[in-house]
Amino acid sequence: MIGLISATAAGGAARDRLAAAWPSRTRVYEGPVRGAVERAFAECEQVVCFLAAGAVVRLCAPLLQGKDVDPGVVCVDEGGRFAVALLGGHEGGANALAHEVGDVLGAAPVVTTATDSVDVPGLDMVGLPVEGDVAGVTRAVLDGEAVALCDELGYPLPALPPNVAPLDRGPAVGAVPTRSAVRNACPQGEAEAVIRLSDRVGELGDREVVLRPPTLVVGVGASKGAPVDEVLGLVQDSLRDAGLSAASVASLATVDAKADEPGIVEAAARLGVPVVTYAADELAGVDVPNPSDAPLAAVGTPSVAEAAALRGGGELLVPKRKSAPEGRAPMATCAVVRRKPRGRLAVVGLGPGARDLLTPRAREELRRASVLVGLDQYVDQIRDLLRPGTVIIESGLGAEEERARTAVAEAQQGQAVALIGSGDAGVYAMASPALAEASDDIDVIGVPGVTAALAAAAILGAPLGHDHVSISLSDLHTPWEVIERRVRAAAEADIIVTFYNPRSRGRDWQLPKALSILAEHREPTTPVGVVRNASRPDESARLSTIGELDPGVVDMMTVVTVGNTATREIAGRMVTPRGYRWQHAEPSAALSAAPSADPSEVSK
Repeated sequence: MIGLISATAAGGAARDRLAAAWPSRTRVYEGPVRGAVERAFAECEQVVCFLAAGAVVRLCAPLLQGKDVDPGVVCVDEGGRFAVALLGGHEGGANALAHEVGDVLGAAPVVTTATDSVDVPGLDMVGLPVEGDVAGVTRAVLDGEAVALCDELGYPLPALPPNVAPLDRGPAVGAVPTRSAVRNACPQGEAEAVIRLSDRVGELGDREVVLRPPTLVVGVGASKGAPVDEVLGLVQDSLRDAGLSAASVASLATVDAKADEPGIVEAAARLGVPVVTYAADELAGVDVPNPSDAPLAAVGTPSVAEAAALRGGGELLVPKRKSAPEGRAPMATCAVVRRKPRGRLAVVGLGPGARDLLTPRAREELRRASVLVGLDQYVDQIRDLLRPGTVIIESGLGAEEERARTAVAEAQQGQAVALIGSGDAGVYAMASPALAEASDDIDVIGVPGVTAALAAAAILGAPLGHDHVSISLSDLHTPWEVIERRVRAAAEADIIVTFYNPRSRGRDWQLPKALSILAEHREPTTPVGVVRNASRPDESARLSTIGELDPGVVDMMTVVTVGNTATREIAGRMVTPRGYRWQHAEPSAALSAAPSADPSEVSK
């Protein structure tokens, strides 16, 4: 919950705008300001104060307990010009909240956190638990000192600055190099600071931190009514004895029959991880070193703890172990498996070209990547959005296969990769060749983008108001006979058609041929919209008809949309009626019928 506090009419007006925008996220605190701040501080995860920054500092100072528990505080001036992340920028989420508040109120977000100011990911913001001298290592990163990155497991981190030098992991995944070995192995000379990625417990020195990737799966079996303290104690003891960190536990795994076992559910809650369950027949098919007749008789599988931990693959670090309560039989078992982190491939659609049509999710994935792969001209569009240290692999037209293979190979090496394409990456772009190369050993994230067809349609009016199809007229990858058959099918079905790749210097006859096929089933006056470089500075658009369109005005940067038999030009716009019944009534009847229209007729 976000607490909202103001002291004046002007502040109250801005406060109310924010409350109206986020009714389920916010709570307005009335009354004397000091009491309001105290209540909000105790009850909310975040607080927005519409007060002077100095006043907010004085009000919050006596309430501070620690950066890991204090709420994030954003201060907005009464003129609504600035949203200042005042307290808890990272842990409290104030930096992100300042941007959100700014979006709603039209205020400029002010973030002074050092890493954010120089566009470097904070160690506490990479999505992993962090331990050690965070401030000291962060300062070394920001000051350009030599920092060694010792990734024992191969986790896909975002881009880090060039002074953070990754060390060769070598063949021993999970091995723990000594502190001196890490510092002396830094390519830039002896490292002044060290960032480790490890699921193992070890002593940290000055200017050293460890990030904890979620690599451990703990398989758990329990008798009915097993106490939570017995289950949790067994898990914690097993991790401790193996030198493993509980902060790297990704989940507790068990059999379906134990999905609601209170001891397991509560143990997972205390560890802050989910419970993952599998059917007994799935677990029975997992090869384990210590099968038993007892679980086979009870739940239908010879192993629960080991089989559940190993179900997704990995290395068995702790074989089945039983709890050891005093004075009675054990009621819990567990086993621990390490799953190697998976590389990450985000296939990102950049939209048609305009920066404001690049989605927020696409921006996030670009900044999440340590490696970017793309066509050189697309890379130029978003180069300024990348974090310092991002490795850029760019190539020219015709190298699509090479880009797809390179992106997959980088992800298979444990990198966080963004493979970019224009429009939507799944529409005549890079998603298809990349996913054809990828296997199930990496995570793939698809990021949709605004397609050229949609951008062009918005410029033309509403040409896609009914059933529509996109067809590429390029015969580089598809024989013309197949393309022609598809165009003919769309023509016979009276479907609106958007043509991609309609015409080039060496391929100038396909568009006239396609239009002639459509003309066999549509009037010569059927509207045709032609949009070149949709959403870009040199955008141009024109309306024509099947009978009058000059193919010479079309090139590879153009999208051509041909209407169906119902499409009309209305007030200079291309419109295809959706077919609502009220649109066919007399004007007066339509006005009276519209409010009570059948909901099924106004849905998509």
